[in-house]
Amino acid sequence: MAEDVIMPALGMSQETGVLLQWLKSEGEFVAEGEPLMEIETDKVIVEVEATASGILSRVTADPGDEIPVGQTVAQISSAEESTSSIPDLTSAEPELEDSTTSPETIKQVEVSISPLARRIAAEHQLDLTQVQPSDSCVYKADVLTHLATRSPIAPQSVSISEARSQITLASPKARRLAGEHHLSLNDITGSGPEGAILATDVLNVAQDQGKKRVFPEPARDTVRSLAVSNAWQVMVQRLTNSWATVPHFFLAKEANAGQLAHWRKQAQQHFDQKITYTDLLVKLVAAALREYPRLNGKWEGEQIVFNDEINIGLAVAVENGLVVPIIHQTDQLKLRDLANRRQVLVDQAQAGNLSLEDMQNGTFTISNLGMYGIDAFSAIINPPQAAILALGSIADRVVAINGQPSVQSMLTLTLSCDHRVVDGAGAAQFLQTLVGFIEDPLRLL
Repeated sequence: MAEDVIMPALGMSQETGVLLQWLKSEGEFVAEGEPLMEIETDKVIVEVEATASGILSRVTADPGDEIPVGQTVAQISSAEESTSSIPDLTSAEPELEDSTTSPETIKQVEVSISPLARRIAAEHQLDLTQVQPSDSCVYKADVLTHLATRSPIAPQSVSISEARSQITLASPKARRLAGEHHLSLNDITGSGPEGAILATDVLNVAQDQGKKRVFPEPARDTVRSLAVSNAWQVMVQRLTNSWATVPHFFLAKEANAGQLAHWRKQAQQHFDQKITYTDLLVKLVAAALREYPRLNGKWEGEQIVFNDEINIGLAVAVENGLVVPIIHQTDQLKLRDLANRRQVLVDQAQAGNLSLEDMQNGTFTISNLGMYGIDAFSAIINPPQAAILALGSIADRVVAINGQPSVQSMLTLTLSCDHRVVDGAGAAQFLQTLVGFIEDPLRLL
């Protein structure tokens, strides 16, 4: 019996998903557990595995389609079912309904076209009725063979297989990234099947050439708008709703970061991996949240809900917008383990390889723009959390010490809070405790 392939729900709030690419062609055998398609949700790009073994058939969605959760996009049929559904092309030709019906019309009725073949044909402006199918379906190989035979160089100097190799294969995401970074696909070596160019190949070339940007710049003289990804659109919607529905208030306080710098220096001498200020601040924030659990809670169903775990998220800028990978049970991790986990999550976020688990169940968020030289800023709360902490840069400033001017390393912290969960006094006490930890980390011992 055929099994439906549906758009899965990968998150509680997910209503749709975008099909980025099929990893198997229609008519191709797929084994249970084998990657079948790549989809993008509002939070992450994931590979969806086949839930059964059989032949991929009845594909109804193309790359780029936004599909409601639960909608059937294909079927996985047994070999017997797949064979029985294929018209018998060796039998007598069907009678023409009238004298105007052409063989090409019959071919269109009998022959199906795989999504990948359709996409390649569209990219090369190819009329699919001119392609000779290998059986009852036009596959990618059929399109590539046709393109090779019509190439002006194919009959003269190279074989069809060699001419086919000159046709650039690339995933939809790779093509989009190449356009954003102003790169030619012809200059990129692909690492995918049959040399197909993947998104990671494009990013590697862009990074090598120093062209990678968080926000691609449109040509000033010709482009007046910039299309955004589905992830960016969802981020806009979520933060707009947060700003419109959550009663924000903000508290800011400076902290003397001298002892924090000393702690980092001491820790670095004992650990092989790099210890950042973010690692230290995440650990200190987790300790402060243990003392003030309201800041680790949320507003839900007209009541305050306290979270059992402290799961701190880190806002990370990527080429499609902003993602917030989660360090789960942050307060239970030793500094070495916390630093390792933070580095893995950031690397995976920037490579677009975060899993759904990496993005779920956050209870508090930290947004750090200190590395960009920003002194202070206010962040929008990441719903349904109750607060977000914005960190600026650590910079030398003249402050009063015992009534005398002194140059000290100072850090500005800005706390955004949901007034439904915590009031000004409670938030101020949390921020005061956190600053105390920063200025005297030994208090944690």
